[in-house]
Amino acid sequence: MTSSTSLSRNPRVRVTDVELLSSAWYVLRRTTFDYQHADGRWTTERRETYDRGNGATVLLYDPAGGTVLLTRQFRYPVYVNDHPDGMFVETAAGLLDAEDPETAIRREAEEETGVRIGSLEHVFDVYTSPGSVTERLHCYAAPYDPAGRGPGGGLAEEGEDIEVLELPFPKALEMITTGEIADAKTIMLLQWAALHGPFRTP
Repeated sequence: MTSSTSLSRNPRVRVTDVELLSSAWYVLRRTTFDYQHADGRWTTERRETYDRGNGATVLLYDPAGGTVLLTRQFRYPVYVNDHPDGMFVETAAGLLDAEDPETAIRREAEEETGVRIGSLEHVFDVYTSPGSVTERLHCYAAPYDPAGRGPGGGLAEEGEDIEVLELPFPKALEMITTGEIADAKTIMLLQWAALHGPFRTP
């Protein structure tokens, strides 16, 4: 947990109280702080933050075959918020836990897709829901060899049941337009691949 005394990087923010609301799965806190507005006046604000730790994700691509490797699995939160069946298409990803981002995403990629990553490129870091979730997501890209893939599928002991999808890159981009891919990290990485990455056009 970040202490209120360490949150002094912005002189316009003065944290006065941090209350733990829940730690059953991840950590939910309510923070009270004084905030100085652009016009100089101070107000007291309260915000709830959901701390699930930081994560990492990777776009796996085959430049020779023109494909990307994605996953599909059931995601309950999107299911309760109008996703048709909750079967979400996304890049391989996971929480860092106690690992550094590169180590964590190498492990997650092998567990979920069966790919043992060699060369790994850091693309960017993003906050995907800055109004309430503290998570910073480290985003990577890496080539894969279709002939060297293992089974993947995730860890059964963690309740994972992951389908691996090998898609032509143009099809993956089309799935953004059709809504079949609605995951923020995946959309950002696919668009990066088209604009600046392995599938950019001269």
